[in-house]
Amino acid sequence: MTGIVKKRSVKTGLLPGSLIHIGEKKESTVKIRCFEYNEERCVEKSFDDMKEYEAPKDKGYITWLNVSGVHQVEAIERIGEIFHLHPLLLEDTMNTDQRPKLEDYGDYLFIVAKTISFHRIDEAIKIEQISIVLGPDYVITFEEGDGDIFDVVRERVSTGKGRIRKMAADYLAYSLIDVIVDNYFTAMEEIGEKIETLEDELVTTTGQTALRSIQHLKREMIFLRRSIWPLREVMASLERGETCLISEQTHVYMRDIYDHVIQVMDSVDTFRDMLSGMLDIYLSSVSNRLNEVMKVLTIIATIFMPLTFIAGVYGMNFKFMPELNFRWGYPAILLLMAGVAVYMVEYFRKKKWF
Repeated sequence: MTGIVKKRSVKTGLLPGSLIHIGEKKESTVKIRCFEYNEERCVEKSFDDMKEYEAPKDKGYITWLNVSGVHQVEAIERIGEIFHLHPLLLEDTMNTDQRPKLEDYGDYLFIVAKTISFHRIDEAIKIEQISIVLGPDYVITFEEGDGDIFDVVRERVSTGKGRIRKMAADYLAYSLIDVIVDNYFTAMEEIGEKIETLEDELVTTTGQTALRSIQHLKREMIFLRRSIWPLREVMASLERGETCLISEQTHVYMRDIYDHVIQVMDSVDTFRDMLSGMLDIYLSSVSNRLNEVMKVLTIIATIFMPLTFIAGVYGMNFKFMPELNFRWGYPAILLLMAGVAVYMVEYFRKKKWF
């Protein structure tokens, strides 16, 4: 993850609805794929310019327009003209720093969600914005890059698997959101495995590498929660059926996604608590290690204190010290010092101080 907040200052002072791309440019050119289907047949088209697109003349077709790349103003404007989309919707599409949300424009719905993937090599969570426009007989999806997250849905539409070609456009929108949420579980599993591995390493080592990994994952979990939590409100609104664009038949599917989002949020909160606990364990381990070192040094200093005292007494060199003329004085004092040291070591061991 490159930054906490993407720069919005470029839009300061501009009129509402001004189309300026905010975010990382993921594709050099905008790629557009179009599926026009009904229960009997499906037609797939691909083109690089929206001028080549023509709306289906026959009624009874569902149109799915998938746009990869949201940095090209001309393409976004052209889509807005063809489907009569509000300028604020187009503005939000090009601003990839949106929070997940749902907006009802009457004739169509605008849904913003986030896709999430976890890269184990650099331990980074990759988050991209997906914008979905749901109309009576069409769905438009805007992706930052040319990803493969919707490949399973494309296969169902092309081959007619399942009920997707028998249902209306709202079921297609459900299928797309369901794929996004399902990928959350994949990312959660990979993050969970990384946290378990880090937890095992923390038991045996307390190096700076472990601390950096913990801090990095804690920061990533903050971004993750910010990207997922608002989606719960979006799915709650869709599940309640506050718009006529979602049929009664599709409400139950939206409720299922809502439950999945709650499960993902529980996992995120659990991981955050685990990382906070691991940080406490790390700090406790460092403190215990320091205490062990200080204990050894204290024991050594305590043993040598009486020895230093004895050496100091007999190092004063007074003329009439009686022991100075004693023949065995030197070995006797050494024996006394050794006896004191052994006695103190045994005493400390009996007290279980080391």
